[in-house]
Amino acid sequence: MGGLSPTGGPAGGGWLRHLPNLVSLLRIALVAPLIVTILLGRNETALVIAGVAGVSDALDGSLARRFRWQSRVGSILDPVADKLMLVGCLLALGWLGEAPRWLVALVVARDAVIALGALAWHRILRTFEARPSWLSKVTTVAQIGFVLLILGDRAFRWQVPMMIPVWIVALLTAASGLDYVVRWGLLAQRELKSGSRSR
Repeated sequence: MGGLSPTGGPAGGGWLRHLPNLVSLLRIALVAPLIVTILLGRNETALVIAGVAGVSDALDGSLARRFRWQSRVGSILDPVADKLMLVGCLLALGWLGEAPRWLVALVVARDAVIALGALAWHRILRTFEARPSWLSKVTTVAQIGFVLLILGDRAFRWQVPMMIPVWIVALLTAASGLDYVVRWGLLAQRELKSGSRSR
């Protein structure tokens, strides 16, 4: 998941330094076709699109890190692409009854809290750098795996029991959401206090 913690500006490369951002934009462009194929029941096609999206996610991250092509735009585009893809898939699967709707609501609520917190942080403190915790990264991987498991089950009729995956995703989602609220809340308090002392 590239571009989330920039260590510096783009280090040369001309127009090539924009490749990670273009790959993220490609992933965003794949969201609509992926959702449509899921809703139409074209599960094999949906799996192919999801696979291409996953490869592009790894590609933009490796390019950004390898050539130091990180940018502020990339730090926004990459997580936005991930969230649009995940939330879109889960909403479609929830609509079809393939994913529990309460779980879909939990995932959407967690992401909404994080997005609103980021906006509030930027508005109050004027700076924001997305730095996902290890728990957030594990949660994202679990959510992606859950979506792929459902798509694979629909495509190949694996008949996989979903109870355990559902609760793993639910617990990780709730825990990572709480972690964001507590961690960023404490950090915001420290920043506000240090800012008031410096005046």
